[in-house]
Amino acid sequence: MKKYLVFGKGGQLGSEWCRQLGEAAVGVDLPEGDITDRYKIEDLMAAIKPDGVINAAAFTAVDAAEKQPALCRKVNAYGPLYLAQACEKAGIPLVHYSTDYVFCGTPLRRPLRETDAVAPQGEYARSKYEGEQNARKCPKHLVLRTCGLYGTPGPNTPGNFVETMRKLGLSRRNLRVVNDQHCTPTWIGSLVGATRFLMEKETWGLYHLTNQGETTWFDFAAEIFRLEKLDVSMEPISTAEWNAPAPRPLYSVLDTQKYHSLGGPPMLTWQDALQKYLTLCKQVS
Repeated sequence: MKKYLVFGKGGQLGSEWCRQLGEAAVGVDLPEGDITDRYKIEDLMAAIKPDGVINAAAFTAVDAAEKQPALCRKVNAYGPLYLAQACEKAGIPLVHYSTDYVFCGTPLRRPLRETDAVAPQGEYARSKYEGEQNARKCPKHLVLRTCGLYGTPGPNTPGNFVETMRKLGLSRRNLRVVNDQHCTPTWIGSLVGATRFLMEKETWGLYHLTNQGETTWFDFAAEIFRLEKLDVSMEPISTAEWNAPAPRPLYSVLDTQKYHSLGGPPMLTWQDALQKYLTLCKQVS
């Protein structure tokens, strides 16, 4: 049986990988699974001798990155470089996740392709784009841009947009939600399943992987409240009104045609993915 070394097992993405792979996953997290320490990576690779590496570790606190740029870059840019070097040396594939934020400043207003010019703005987006380039130094790589991930929170995960809205919907009756950022929030169950297809097919390269369609955070929240039968009054606001420290992309819908052309499991619409996730939550609660 093949073994896969999964970095970031305590996060929602890493924990989903470990769940889907079962005994084939060797999950690690801090401190032993520190992707910013090339010597720890080398020790893990020598001890485990994996058939592939999944990097589900990242600095994802977008606003905090503006105050901690060095740490953000260390995790999001240098970490993938060390993993790529170790995987190249071992002759094994590296799976690395990137973000729609690399298109933060794009003027385009149609689904974005892998061949479109990036326009990262802010410390988080720039560090993630640098990480993409570093991960691609491994000959056998999958670099996967995705968006707005949600799934069962891991032990080291503070939460996600869906879980935050579910909690707020139980305690508050009025919410202000941004309505001018167009994107496609993505359920991690769909994302990992599609990534596994690409791994098995060994079609290395850069791919966009999200659920299908597009929405805004306002409309996404409205659908969460509808499915959860929560009576919440919502006020749409702009990104400028929200006034977050880090820049956000106003349009970052990703085109997944390259992935779908390979005949992989179709990515669900964002509505169906959300409903499936919430149904699963009720089954395990």
